Amino acid sequence: MSFSDKTGANSLTIAGARDALRKREISAVDLTMACLTAMDAGDGLNAFVFKTPEIALEQARAADARLAAGEAPSLCGIPLGIKDLFCTRGVPSQAASNILRGFRPEYESTVTTKLFGDGAVMLGKLNMDEFAMGSSNETSCYGNVVNPWRRQGSNVSLTPGGSSGGSAAAVAADLCLGATGTDTGGSIRQPAAFAGITGIKPTYGRVSRWGIVAFASSLDQAGPMTKSVRDAAIFLAAMAGHDPKDSTSADLPVPDFEAALTGDIRGKVIGIPKEYRMDGMPAEIEALWQSGIAMMRDAGATIRDISLPHTKYALPAYYVIAPAEASSNLARYDGVKYGHRAKLAQSDGITEMYEKTRAEGFGPEVQRRVMIGTYVLSAGFYDAYYNRARKVRALIKRDFETVFADGVDAILTPATPSAAFGLGEMASADPVEMYLNDVFTVTVNLAGLPGIAVPVGLDGQGLPLGLQLIGRPWDEGNLLNHAHVLERAAGFVAKPEKWW
Repeated sequence: MSFSDKTGANSLTIAGARDALRKREISAVDLTMACLTAMDAGDGLNAFVFKTPEIALEQARAADARLAAGEAPSLCGIPLGIKDLFCTRGVPSQAASNILRGFRPEYESTVTTKLFGDGAVMLGKLNMDEFAMGSSNETSCYGNVVNPWRRQGSNVSLTPGGSSGGSAAAVAADLCLGATGTDTGGSIRQPAAFAGITGIKPTYGRVSRWGIVAFASSLDQAGPMTKSVRDAAIFLAAMAGHDPKDSTSADLPVPDFEAALTGDIRGKVIGIPKEYRMDGMPAEIEALWQSGIAMMRDAGATIRDISLPHTKYALPAYYVIAPAEASSNLARYDGVKYGHRAKLAQSDGITEMYEKTRAEGFGPEVQRRVMIGTYVLSAGFYDAYYNRARKVRALIKRDFETVFADGVDAILTPATPSAAFGLGEMASADPVEMYLNDVFTVTVNLAGLPGIAVPVGLDGQGLPLGLQLIGRPWDEGNLLNHAHVLERAAGFVAKPEKWW
């Protein structure tokens, strides 16, 4: 790419931009300006909710100084978007909820501390589902994010997926070179698949959760959303690492994930779980899956049919455990210390303050999950629901352990049950219809495993479709290499036509 015209630099990958910056073909300031211009032009997508151009340019100037001095880290000078779930010092961090309106943290999350320490540039904060509760980015207090992709011959606005919908839309539309996401039940992988980008959820404990607004603490995990598998490897290495401030953070060395991308998977065993062939699965998803299987076989992998017998219980178990943990985590938002506080009558006491503040501050989906969670944790129902769900979770984890112990290196499945659907199309009286979007992804969170979504093809209406690879615990290097092989074989290079 020629950089005489800097306006196209926002379309670079992280790896491409890193190389250009080091060769002095472009400056971090010029690259950042290209992204800031694209970000402003992309307002119609509603992906960025707080823009930080002053911070971005200050960080870019500092990055240029480091680059000039030599030995700058891989992310030095790379413009990124940060999901609104990550606390950023002095910058609004609302988790897309009215209850945190006006909250500007006095501290920095561990992930953003690491990224900024490596010289990364923050363009702004990205839209998301409220408290990460949603699969379509329709629960945000900032309004819906719009997917940059559209069906052929249609102007219908599509969902970018959730909860990391702003991250997916911003990366797919080249508003930034990469973005942080979080994944509690598929919130990195499902939006990545809907937007035709790559998203990896690392092993639980690989990336610190400190300074990330909690949804369900035993399930949440942060990860990168990028334009390629190589970019994901570079980005993940910068995010990962032990953090004494997070008691669930693993004290393990962080491998060089980019070096693991050898492109050689000869002799590796890829498992194909029979339980993921769901009733009513669209023919296009099944065909995509078969195509992915053929690609892995052609690359020299052995394909093996496997069974994960407790898969059918995953969604019910997840939608007991996640709301239970959300109920506990969200109890702190009561109008006392920070965020929204309801206007009170003179006769109102502290109970009325809690009730009115939470009723005004939380949206309907968050209220629904808090009530479900409180119900399943209550004295009369704890054993019937929460304890039973925890036992099911242990069985799901054991299914994976058995398969991996039997020599399977990675598992290949669909990422989503469909392509992106229209905004409002799933707004029915039954929220379970929306929850079914997570059917292929929640097992990975329940078992604490790494999983990655890779774009593999387009459906009949020209929308991206992705496949998911699930890896062994702490084996992100090999998982990324399998994804790299799949990405290379699929040759997915499609981009959304610019309409915004």
